[in-house]
Amino acid sequence: MKPVELRDPDRDEVSVRVAAISLNRGETRRALQVAEPGWRPGWDFAGVVETEAADGSSPKSGTRVVGMLPSGAWAERVNCRSHAVAALPDAVSDAEAATLPVAGLTALHALRQGGLLLGRKVLVDGASGGVGHLACQLAAAAGAFVWGHIRREEHRAAVSEWCGERVVLGRDLAAATPYGPFWLILDSLGGPALSAALGMLQANGTCVTFGVSEASSTTFESRNFFGTGGTRLYGLTLFHELMSVERAGIGLRLLAELIEAKKLRPQIAVEAAWNEIGTIARRLIDREFTGKAVLHIT
Repeated sequence: MKPVELRDPDRDEVSVRVAAISLNRGETRRALQVAEPGWRPGWDFAGVVETEAADGSSPKSGTRVVGMLPSGAWAERVNCRSHAVAALPDAVSDAEAATLPVAGLTALHALRQGGLLLGRKVLVDGASGGVGHLACQLAAAAGAFVWGHIRREEHRAAVSEWCGERVVLGRDLAAATPYGPFWLILDSLGGPALSAALGMLQANGTCVTFGVSEASSTTFESRNFFGTGGTRLYGLTLFHELMSVERAGIGLRLLAELIEAKKLRPQIAVEAAWNEIGTIARRLIDREFTGKAVLHIT
């Protein structure tokens, strides 16, 4: 950590005093391993508006907000485009809000690829992870029958709560085959999990892939995929979605309102002061916990 001068905001930017940040594995891995000099990490933040946008597009000064940046959120103060922040209801804590930008929006945009989910079968791999646990809850709130895939027995109780007891335990995602076929499968693992997912879709079903935590390449039985009819594989990168589909602030407001309505409950595995970021970051990369890590700026 070192002092960095904050430039004056552009007309469509809001200045925020940050209260909490959350860590994501992608940004954390880059910060620890491959960051170039001068690069400032950080995507997710929650805080209070200090200076509203000059063009009137942002929440007013003093408003609690959640927001996201392409980089630089690991700081005491940030400037952020007004379309990438959302005002927070009083019932939503800074820690809960800080979990939402990357993980929550990824889950939201992935599920939207399935269209109307009411009464549909949805499978989420990595269900105890940062994106997975939010995706399970959001899919259930949309009326889907959700199966959450986990690899460790100690995660069963939490995932059962989100998925209505529909838990798949096993090293291989193929363990979910007896419960399919599925209308929508969310894959954050890649490798063999993605291969299995492509063989478990129903006609006109969709697999959304957005991670490679297991492996970055896969092989699959193409006949099982195209032979089903109308099946689709969609590659999701969040920052592309936010530029081409919907600005971040819209989804962040929805997610915050779902927390307020008690339909969404972020799983915060670790809370600490931000001067512990080195230790917490290493624990995240080493997969010592599931769910989200939140650091408070004091």
